[in-house]
This record gives sequence, C-alpha cells and structure tokens, in this order.
Amino acid sequence: MADFFQKLFGIKSKTKDQPAPQKPVDLAVTAPLSDQQINSILMNQYLKYEMKQLIASVGQSVGKQREHNEDSLLALTSTISGGTESIPFGLYIVADGMGGHQFGEVASNAAIRIMGGNITKKFHSYLFDLPTQVLQESLQEVMEESVMEAHQYVQREAPGSGTTVTAALVLGQQVTIAHVGDSRAYSIFPDGRVELITRDHSLVKRLEELGHLSKDEAANFPHRNVLIRALGQGEALEADIFTVPFPQTGYLLLCSDGLWGVLNDKDLYRIIAEAPNLHRACQSMVEAANAAGGPDNITVVLVQMIG
Repeated sequence: MADFFQKLFGIKSKTKDQPAPQKPVDLAVTAPLSDQQINSILMNQYLKYEMKQLIASVGQSVGKQREHNEDSLLALTSTISGGTESIPFGLYIVADGMGGHQFGEVASNAAIRIMGGNITKKFHSYLFDLPTQVLQESLQEVMEESVMEAHQYVQREAPGSGTTVTAALVLGQQVTIAHVGDSRAYSIFPDGRVELITRDHSLVKRLEELGHLSKDEAANFPHRNVLIRALGQGEALEADIFTVPFPQTGYLLLCSDGLWGVLNDKDLYRIIAEAPNLHRACQSMVEAANAAGGPDNITVVLVQMIG
C-alpha cells in the first residue's frame, strides 16, 4: 500500500511527440447516443476502461402502506489511482428500523452514521493522506467494532428500538460484509444467477433451517417480519462478518425487505438486465415494489465494478 502511494504522488514527466492525426472525412450525420445504445456498447466491451472503478446508485421509497420512512442508507464510492495501480473503495449500508418499536427511524439512521463514521475514520489516512502506519485491525475486525459501537449507541440513546443492518466494505476486488437482521446482500451475474450472500436472522428462516417449514411454506409464513437478531436488541449482539469476492462483470445489491419481500430473484435480475444504467435500475426496482403493493419501506443500493 505504501509503495502504491509513493507511486501515486511521484512526479513523472511525460512527452507526447506524435504527429497530429489527419481529420477523417465525415460521411455521416452525428447524433447523441441514447442510454440503450451506450449500455449496448458497454455490454459488448467495445468501450474499455483502463482502471478499476466502482459505480453505484441508490433508490428509496416510503412505500404505499407506511406513513413514514424507517429505512436508512449510506453509499460512499471512491477510487485512488496512480501509476499502474488503482484501488476501488466503497462503503454501502442499508438499515431497516424495526416497525412497532419506538424510534425505529432513529435506530436505523444512527446505525448507518456511526458505522459509516467509524469505518471511514479507520481508512482516512489511506484515502486522503500519505499513510504513516499500517492498519492494525483486519477488515472484519473493523466491521465488527463498528457494528458493536452502533449497537451500544442505539441501546443507550433509543432504548426499545432496533434495526437491521447490512453493510458492504469494498476494497480492491474484495467485499467484507457485516450483517444483522433481514436486510440482504446479493451477487447478481450477467448469466442470470442471483446469489444471496447474507442469511436472514428471522424466525421464518430459522424454522426453515430446522425443517419445520418448506421453502414454499416459508414464503407464505404469516410472521415473516419477526426477527431473532437485530442491532439494538439484547445485550450480546452476534453479527455475521465475512469476506467474499466482488461479483466480477456483475452487480452487488443491498436492499431492505420492502424490496426482496415482494420481488423474486427473477424480477430483480430482469429489471437490472433491462435497465440502461444503474440509476434507472434502482428506480425501476422501487417502482416495481410499489406496483406490487408497497407494503413496507423500500431501499436499494446497486454497485458495479468496471475496468
């Protein structure tokens, strides 16, 4: 890492001594490309990116049946590039305040702010200054500390409330996940595969794992929103912390149950595949969830690595 920053801030002279290209004969009338045409060019790899970088977009709605929004999200995307190296950095968090509890929206907002602040402070010197010391903790330890700090804050400042949290820290081509509750993270691939990365901490999921419910029965279980683990609830919080590869040529999707609870995997893939860009994909997913009844708040974060 230190060598990279030395290369990044080193000054190199560049000379360009090439003859000016001859102006081609214009045989066609030019016109702006549509979003669909641009997307087609990208998908067919005619346009090459010479450095790895993250692009991301978000979408959110209160839904059709709720009066206020208890979901919160955070999306930070950065790239440090110099010499022959580039380091994509991204932090994405979705939190869903627990309905029926006091201050649900306070809990979710505190979770994303405290986790976001804690994690970015750890990496500030690497992103914006010449690093003077090596990060002592592992990425998983950084995520776990951030979850516990948010958990303790919510217990202290908004007792009785709770929230899910699903956070993804992207550094290079690795994704470190911190997860509590039933918001989700998915890897979505161009061949149509939609892989659930996280495991729901819910009563219905536990009953399914124990063999008391089939997959079809679980999909129609009347108490699907009952959580067995949530940030801010209980003294000892156990978060799922793990690292997976970023889905190359695909997408990383984070969302609350207001999205995945009404749209199946095929719906998610179809909407993303048909959208001309990430922003339109996020808006279309939100619109589809609302069209399906919008029973809950809806939050989605969609991330792609190009290059």
